[in-house]
Amino acid sequence: MGIVYACAVPHPPLIVPAVGRGEEKKIQATIDAYQQVAREVVAAKPDVIVVTSPHAPYFRDVFHVTTDGMLWGSMAQFRVPVCSLEAQGDTAFARMLVEKLRQKGIPTATSEDYRDDMDHATFVPLYFVREAYREAVGDDHQYGSDLPCPIVRIGLSMLPPETHRELGRAIARVADEQGKRVAFVASGDLSHKLKADGPYGYVPEGPAFDAQICELFAAGDLDGLFMMDADLCEAAAECGLRSFQIMAGALEGLDIDAELLSHEGTFGVGYGVAAFRIADFPPCECEPSWPTQETVCGVQEFEEDIDPHIALARLSVETYVRTGRAAQLPADVPQDLLSTQAGAFVSLHEHGQLRGCIGTISPTCENVAREILQNGISACSRDPRFDPVTADELDYLEYSVDVLAPAEPIDSTDQLDPARYGVIVTKGWRRGLLLPNLEGVDTVDEQVFIAKRKAGISPLDSNVQLERFEVVRYTRGGEPRIT
Repeated sequence: MGIVYACAVPHPPLIVPAVGRGEEKKIQATIDAYQQVAREVVAAKPDVIVVTSPHAPYFRDVFHVTTDGMLWGSMAQFRVPVCSLEAQGDTAFARMLVEKLRQKGIPTATSEDYRDDMDHATFVPLYFVREAYREAVGDDHQYGSDLPCPIVRIGLSMLPPETHRELGRAIARVADEQGKRVAFVASGDLSHKLKADGPYGYVPEGPAFDAQICELFAAGDLDGLFMMDADLCEAAAECGLRSFQIMAGALEGLDIDAELLSHEGTFGVGYGVAAFRIADFPPCECEPSWPTQETVCGVQEFEEDIDPHIALARLSVETYVRTGRAAQLPADVPQDLLSTQAGAFVSLHEHGQLRGCIGTISPTCENVAREILQNGISACSRDPRFDPVTADELDYLEYSVDVLAPAEPIDSTDQLDPARYGVIVTKGWRRGLLLPNLEGVDTVDEQVFIAKRKAGISPLDSNVQLERFEVVRYTRGGEPRIT
C-alpha cells in the first residue's frame, strides 16, 4: 500500500462554527473546499491519517512524532472547551517512522520526551474529517470512533527543506512496509501578512508568497516548494511551507492529479486548500483492518463480575499490547466514570509480583474513564522498571486501579499514615509519589524514604514539601476500598 490521498489545508480556529459564531461565513469558499477534501479523505478509506502540524511540539533541530496511543484536544484556548475531539494514535506506525528517521541520522523526539494535548492545527483538519465521517456513516460508527482510522501527528523543525523531504519519504516507506493506506493531511496557513488591517499587517511579499504557492499547488509542481526564496518566505511570515515540503516527499514518484480548490485572505492570513489525488491507485476492497473492541477482547460489554474500573484497565492493556493502539470507550461505561475527573493509577501484577504501575496525580483527561484508558497503556508499556508487557503475559495479569482524591499539603510526617494516606514529596522540579496501603511499607519513614528515592531526592533532605491523599482502590471482583 502507501499514500492514497493528500491535501494541504489551513487551520484557522474560527472556521470551527462553535468558535467562529458566524464569522466563519466570511470564508465560505474555504469551508466548502475543506468539506470536499475531508469527504475525499474518508472516501479513500485510509488505515491511518498522517497530519503534519506547525503547532505540534516544535524543536529547532528535532522532529517531534507523537507516539501516544491517544491524542485529545479541544477549542478551550479559543473559549469553547466543550468543542473537543479525541483521536487514536497509530503507535506502531509512529515508532517505525522514528526508527527509520534515526537510522538516517535525522533526530526525533517522541511523546516520551515531550507530551501535550492536540494542537489547533491538528484539531481543525480532524474536525472536518470527523464531520465528513459522521455524514458518511451516520450513527453507525463501525470502529467505535469519531474518526475513520487512527492518526500519526508530526511536528516541524528548523532543519533544512531537504530533511523535511526525507521525512516525507520515510512516511511513504513505512506505509509501504506496513501495507497501510495513508491519507496525508499537510496543515499550514500561507502568508500572515496580506492586509494592513490584518493581525500581522501587510508586506508585498505576503501576496507574492501566496501567489507562488497557489501556482505550484494548481500545477502539482511540488518540487517547486524547495525552490522558494528564503527571504521572501521569511518576510511573508509563512506558516505551512515545511508541512507542505514533508507532503511533497511523501508523494515523490507518484502520479498525482493536483487541484487548487480555494484561496482566501479575508482576515489578512492566507488560507489555501488543495487536493492531491493519486492517479490509478487501487481502491480499497475491504474495510479498514484495525481491530474493534470485539476482536481484541471478545466482548463488547463489561463482564458483570468485574468492576468497570478494572474492565477499563484490562481493555486498555489488552488492546494496546495486541494492536499497538488505544482502546475506545465501551458504550456501557457507567455515567459516574464519565462525569467525574480524578488522577488514577493502574497497577499490574503477574504471579504476585508487580509488573507495572503508572498513573497521574491529578486529572489530565476529561473524565476518569479516559484517565484509566490512558494510564493502562503507560502501565503496560512505559514503566521504566520493566520491559513492555507481551501478549503471552495477558492471561496472567491481575489489575488494580487507584482513583485519587485531591492532594492536600501537610506540615509534618505526623499527619501521615501509610495504611490510609498516600504521600507526595516535592523538591523543586523533583516529585515522588507513593500510594497508600502497599505491602511491605509499614511505617511513615519507609513511605517517605521510598517517595524521596523515586523523586531522586536525598533521604537526608528534610527541606521538602509534603502532601497526602486518599484513594479508592478497585480490584477484580472486590468491593472498592478507601485506603
